[in-house]
Amino acid sequence: MLLFGADTISQVGTQISMLALPLVAVLALKASEFETGLLVAAETAAFLLVGLPAGVWVDRMRRRRILITADLVRGALLLSVPIAWWLDGLTLPHLYGVALGMGLATVFFDISYQSYLPSLVGRERLVDGNAKLEIVRTTAGVAGPGVGGLLVQALTAPVAVLLDAVSFLGSALFLWRINATEQVPDRAARRSLLKEIGEGLRFVSTHRILRMIAACTATSNFGSGMLAAVEMIFLVRVIGLSPGGIGLLFSVAALGGLVGATIVSVVGRRVGTARIIWLSNLVTNPFMLLVPLAEPGWRMSLFAIGMFMNGIGVVLYNVGQLSFRQSVTPEHMLGRMNATMRFVVWGTIPLGGLVGGVLGELFGARTTLWISVALGLLSVVPLLLSPLRTMRDLPAADQVDARP
Repeated sequence: MLLFGADTISQVGTQISMLALPLVAVLALKASEFETGLLVAAETAAFLLVGLPAGVWVDRMRRRRILITADLVRGALLLSVPIAWWLDGLTLPHLYGVALGMGLATVFFDISYQSYLPSLVGRERLVDGNAKLEIVRTTAGVAGPGVGGLLVQALTAPVAVLLDAVSFLGSALFLWRINATEQVPDRAARRSLLKEIGEGLRFVSTHRILRMIAACTATSNFGSGMLAAVEMIFLVRVIGLSPGGIGLLFSVAALGGLVGATIVSVVGRRVGTARIIWLSNLVTNPFMLLVPLAEPGWRMSLFAIGMFMNGIGVVLYNVGQLSFRQSVTPEHMLGRMNATMRFVVWGTIPLGGLVGGVLGELFGARTTLWISVALGLLSVVPLLLSPLRTMRDLPAADQVDARP
């Protein structure tokens, strides 16, 4: 419950910042499509820079301590944005630096959190544990953008970022109060950094199903990076929405994630906890074709419907594939497995952001949205070609064939 409390506080604040930081760039600093794409790239570039060694360090250290440190670092970085703004010294390079630093801290937080959960809930409750954390995340996704948009409109974007900085301090306090027993890393088993990185890479690359999950998620995230590079410009300059309207639109869209988190346990039992991984993509991804069709007026609802259905699919997929990864990975390898997956699947987001920024400059935001949606539709292909398609439920670790 303390982990859920920490995650709730942090996620609400993060949703505010996810809206506020791009709006700081677009509204306060008049950023172009390419400059906004650079901001998206900076937010996620850390997964390429330190993603693999971070997994080794997470396996070598107590994970709760890493979580607390990451929250404190993120809070301090965000605090610098309103301070620079009040001193009339806020620049795009400053925002890029904050985004990069936030990404570095988030790498360690995310890998640690995914590796810490099994020790708190037990492997037999992974689907339920991940589902409950997804409810936290998606509930924040519903409330955060609406609140963030109204705060940006009423108080300006830098002030909204200040609230996020405070939220990370609250999250760190909750984590500090957790008193669960955590397995002490075995110092005698340590080898060189490169050897341990290599073990994580081999574990994922030689596991047929993990390899296909990585291919699917990497392709989808590349498209998501392209979409993120241009969606704010599309909504502000093409559609003409206000910050408050954008926040409310994102909140409506995020309701899909909340629905997905609420039903994932039931759907998993009826459809299959393994089958849900590929079926969720196959059913919900086509609805994203509605997003580029959005126009001012009633057709703005097409954007919300597409994102709503996408939210359902993303949550069903994420809970399923994350639970699968955790269930087939030994305790001492969790950090490196999660780091390897994050390196591969999140490393494509900054690349997608850069490509999306360039395409936005050349062809416009709407055309770039169409390309990003097409990539999302193709992402399910690796799953359909994998052994996962013939499985119904998550296997035990000793039941999975890890050979190529």
